[in-house]
Amino acid sequence: MPEPVMPRPVMQSPLHHLNLAAKARPVDGSAGVWANEIPLQGYVSLRGEAGNPAFVEAASGALGAALPTAPCTLVEAGDITVLWLSVDEWMITGPRERCAAVAEALQAALAGIRSQVVVNSGGSTEISITGRDAERALSHCTVYNLDKLAPGRVAGTTFGKSSVFLRREGQGFRLLVRRSFADYIWRFLERAAAPYGFGVAQLDTSALGAPGRAA
Repeated sequence: MPEPVMPRPVMQSPLHHLNLAAKARPVDGSAGVWANEIPLQGYVSLRGEAGNPAFVEAASGALGAALPTAPCTLVEAGDITVLWLSVDEWMITGPRERCAAVAEALQAALAGIRSQVVVNSGGSTEISITGRDAERALSHCTVYNLDKLAPGRVAGTTFGKSSVFLRREGQGFRLLVRRSFADYIWRFLERAAAPYGFGVAQLDTSALGAPGRAA
């Protein structure tokens, strides 16, 4: 008997089941809050000792930008963003294929230096939020004082009963969330934004690698 043909695996984003692409439309004045998932991005977890000059120098060289070592800061290097998460942990985000190459470069540069590089592209996703009432809606979701969130900074904070890493993005915000909590966070955001009008934003696909944008 011929061997059964196994179905090919299909890559799906954490919010694929919500069919956001079909609901998306250009941002206009009809809603105060607009959001969408930035799907299928690349994520690389980097761990090491920020106090070790050899680690910082090697990681910075592989990234093509200075590794952010000040708490709650981030660095943008072309189409990738490096987020400080804790005293010994960073997250690199960007196009999936770009992050795979960055991970390889980091592993090569950090050989022999106490560190860890893990490609975690299946474990996280990002949500872009914009609109005239975006900050007001988010203030119902988190205890963090958004007035204190300056550009170039990232904050790990609560979001309902879950948690996110939150940063400003132009006139809006971007949330980094764990895959397992993505549905909960999206639905929580929808409820918080409902009084202001909520829309699924059409994404500018040409900008998805960079801190990217609703159209």
